[in-house]
Amino acid sequence: MKLVTGNSNRPLAQAVASYLELPLTDCTVKRFADKEVYVEVHENVRGEDVFILQSTSYPANDNLMELLIIADALRRSSARRITAVLPYFGYARQDRKSAPRTPISAKLVSNLITEAGANRVLTLDLHAAQIQGFFDIPTDNLTAAPVMVRDIRDNYDVKNVMVVSPDVGGVVRARNVASRIGASLAIVDKRRPRAGVSEVMNIIGDVEGRTCIMIDDIVDSGGTLVNAAEALLNAGAKEVSAYITHGVLSEGAAERIAASKLKELVVTDSILETDATKAAANIRRMSIDALIGEAIARTASEQSVSSLFD
Repeated sequence: MKLVTGNSNRPLAQAVASYLELPLTDCTVKRFADKEVYVEVHENVRGEDVFILQSTSYPANDNLMELLIIADALRRSSARRITAVLPYFGYARQDRKSAPRTPISAKLVSNLITEAGANRVLTLDLHAAQIQGFFDIPTDNLTAAPVMVRDIRDNYDVKNVMVVSPDVGGVVRARNVASRIGASLAIVDKRRPRAGVSEVMNIIGDVEGRTCIMIDDIVDSGGTLVNAAEALLNAGAKEVSAYITHGVLSEGAAERIAASKLKELVVTDSILETDATKAAANIRRMSIDALIGEAIARTASEQSVSSLFD
């Protein structure tokens, strides 16, 4: 088994390698003068089971091209099987035609990954579960719920916790966490007048005096969380925190979260941390290295991956 990484999230790749007690494969991933991606694998991978760990986060296009070119290099080097390990799968938010003459970018990216040479995909908390069906190769969609549940139990009194879904679409994800800790569920009813902008309409559920923990897959601008936290506090919540799998946190988001009424925002390290998120006192990170590492180990040994979440 070999583990290869690009430049998207090397600290996570190194942590996963340490969990697996496996060195990262010696591989050069750099740029030509005109910023084209150059890849060279310096070890023999013929007949090997190779895993490429690469999030397609910002800069999304650069990191995606690194993934595709690494996969092509491994395929042409006669690797036995190539698994694309995507802690964060970019372009997942464009998973349907939301308006006339718009693309389904998630399907396009899945086709690119397959055509580049990937035989299997391992990813974490896809924005929409049906994206698994966009791939014509085996795809495992892991969930960060067990990691979140352990952290919540370690840091909160679960007897007074109310799990909150920040929108109707995330109810299944939030209910999964709520059932694991035996908590009640509330829902924020919101609408989006345009992309990237949200307005809270109603709070479904009694949050009076409760410690509210919002559960979601992606935080980008942070507007939804900030607005939802304020609405929950206005409805009588004692305090509000959020557990999010993918901390996209685009420009200005960390500062917005830091200035908000959120007690804390907890994100995984599926996406490389920025200086802005490091500086935000109420943004905390938890690692998914053991989750990803165990999934890789089970895939390599042909064991059940779904049993990780039983």
